[in-house]
Amino acid sequence: MTGGLTLSGLSAFNKNKIPFEISLAEWSLHKALFSGELHHLDFCKVAKTEFDISAVEYVNTFFFEKAKDKSYLKEMKIRADDHGVISLLIMCDSEGNLGDPDPIARTKAVENHYKWAEAAKILGCHSIRVNARSSGSYDEQLELSADGLRRLTEFGDTMGINTIVENHGGLSSNGKWLSAIMKKVDHPRLGTLPDFGNFRIQEDEWYDRYLGVRELMPFAKAVSAKSHDFDSHGNEINTDYYKMIKIVLSAGYDGYIGIEYEGNTLNEMAGIKATKDLLIRVRDSLK
Repeated sequence: MTGGLTLSGLSAFNKNKIPFEISLAEWSLHKALFSGELHHLDFCKVAKTEFDISAVEYVNTFFFEKAKDKSYLKEMKIRADDHGVISLLIMCDSEGNLGDPDPIARTKAVENHYKWAEAAKILGCHSIRVNARSSGSYDEQLELSADGLRRLTEFGDTMGINTIVENHGGLSSNGKWLSAIMKKVDHPRLGTLPDFGNFRIQEDEWYDRYLGVRELMPFAKAVSAKSHDFDSHGNEINTDYYKMIKIVLSAGYDGYIGIEYEGNTLNEMAGIKATKDLLIRVRDSLK
């Protein structure tokens, strides 16, 4: 498919197939989880019973000390299975910078992520989502991050787990830079997780979100539908979902698109539902 494919063209191409499935990122419920209103082990139940969503993306923050606790991980797997929910990936934060200029710190960061790849394998996930953080010049950060990501990807490959990178601040929010890393490492287990909204490089410096997603989609193994606020017609005010989904599907992507609501105007439950409703409207327009 080409980048110039129209919505009507997408409709014809996908008329016998749902263009994409919808998943739920755990971060969408971070306020409820941090407050104790929701327990991590009940995430899959809420995804299924409250939103009728059958695929989830975990965040390691909410079970950070349980990465090596096999009994806990098995309980997570049982609860997901009981509700007919598929575990797609674990979003991993706070484990060090994979592009750290200090080789010892970089190696430690790489090795800190090993346990999450192992946990992902137990849970039945296909990937861990990591961050490409570094410091130095544009080219220095590219080299350093590529080194850390290559080593982590090679480890994950031994157990069939992908390592995928989200645009998540700094140079990782520069689509050209992150796609250059994908090409440099050139490993089938390394990919991207394009997020519709995370294109702030620093302070007031933003990368064009549509260009960024277009650049990252050739390597995408997951996609995050970031949402904050909606207008009176139910459209996200920061991102044209019709335009963005067209970019996603025109790249040939047919996996899950994950809801990641981060707004304050609507509560988390309402925000997730609003995002799902919008995704369904866009999807229905493609049939």
